[in-house]
Amino acid sequence: MSAVRLIAREELRLMLRNRVAVIAVALLVLLTLTAVLSSWAHQRGIADLRARQQERAAHLFDAQPDRHPHRMVHYGTFIYRPLGPLAAFDPGVDAFTGNSMFLEGHRQNTANFGDVRQSSLLVRFGQLTPAFVLQVVAPLLLIFLGFGSMSREVERGTLRMLMLQGASRGQVMSGKLLALGLVALLTGLPAMSGLALIAGQPDAPALPMLMIAVGYLAYLAFWVLLIVIVSASVRRSRDALLALVGIWAVAIILIPRIAPDIASTAVPLRNRLQTEIAIARDLRRLGDTHNPDDPHYRAFKQATLRRYGVTRLEDLPVNYKGLLGMEGERLTSALFDRYAGESFAAQARQNRLVDAAGLLSPVIALRSLSMAAADTDFAGHRRFLEQAETYRYALVQRLNRMQAEDVTYADDVAVDAGADRRKRVSGGSWQQMPDFIFHRPSGQMLAAAALPGLIVVIGWLALAALLLMRVTRRVGEGR
Repeated sequence: MSAVRLIAREELRLMLRNRVAVIAVALLVLLTLTAVLSSWAHQRGIADLRARQQERAAHLFDAQPDRHPHRMVHYGTFIYRPLGPLAAFDPGVDAFTGNSMFLEGHRQNTANFGDVRQSSLLVRFGQLTPAFVLQVVAPLLLIFLGFGSMSREVERGTLRMLMLQGASRGQVMSGKLLALGLVALLTGLPAMSGLALIAGQPDAPALPMLMIAVGYLAYLAFWVLLIVIVSASVRRSRDALLALVGIWAVAIILIPRIAPDIASTAVPLRNRLQTEIAIARDLRRLGDTHNPDDPHYRAFKQATLRRYGVTRLEDLPVNYKGLLGMEGERLTSALFDRYAGESFAAQARQNRLVDAAGLLSPVIALRSLSMAAADTDFAGHRRFLEQAETYRYALVQRLNRMQAEDVTYADDVAVDAGADRRKRVSGGSWQQMPDFIFHRPSGQMLAAAALPGLIVVIGWLALAALLLMRVTRRVGEGR
């Protein structure tokens, strides 16, 4: 048996004799299994609930009786964001951003009903998911198991004995790395099993799952190298433990918590109230469709009459009020899109600043990789909002066009006793409206989005490998 395997076997045997270590590993494996199963069940429940709610909302819209089309514009409908299969591994920002939207005319609403607003404050610290366990808990366990891997040999004087017996510096370090690496694989095995469970679904994207697996394995390997490096760089195990716990606290707890605050300060973002006030101010400048003397809509009226070659609204072949609704929706939607674009751009700049903090904390890069591959990051939320707005605008304009083509102008402005009945269109028309379908990005697109995070994580691993080579050359010197 090689010296590396002998050293690794002795290190593992020492861990097995430590009841606390065995219990800690068993608890982490159990915790990871619990996270996999609970997250899987939770996400399946959420997916089923949203599918039922979406079906219910579509049914209520289709079941409306004969109505005026503009009433249906204000009646609106609800849509829900469906979750991808990888959300069971890393739900990302879904709990914070909301998952449903109410679509109506003249307004661009935001997503609502995020889990954070309906749960305890513990959700803000971190949900019990496989991603959270591997990102936060697993490194801490590895620290407590491996902080004395090299410093203990120095304290006991056994390092010099190993080297006198023919073991090289590289073999000693490799044996310690192998032992701790096997423990890291054991802790990551349940989460990888969860990924394999997800892979069994027909719509599971293979390439993003591969990116996640490689990223988390590289992340755990980085911590294995770092722990052995620190343990080999100090003389006392106590110092190694304090240093490693400090690194863990700063890299995994402190930096990921303060980075978003720094980004928010550097790139201010309007809150909802400020945005609504600004939009209301600009809407007044656009004009009022209900005011016949409004300059913009007076010009629109004259242009419409010229286009159809008539002099009176009553002579138009279509209902002018429907055309007016289409023009108003076009202008207001363009305004909403402009403000949404500004908000998206500001949030994207904030996210870039947070991602840049991945150069200081590998867990930030790993989270970016994990959420991007799972389609639960800000970009995924933005895709939902943009597709929802595209659907909302198309739905409202179809209803406005229905008013222009299926309701006469004379009936629309009539106020006699039977006018209300003549303004209505058949309830069967609502069933002809297309349902909302969320188009998920391809696996290649998700993998491309996750690639920058993977590069940073591998960069951290490469840096640790370089430090390891330097520290290995100094093992045993002056000890």
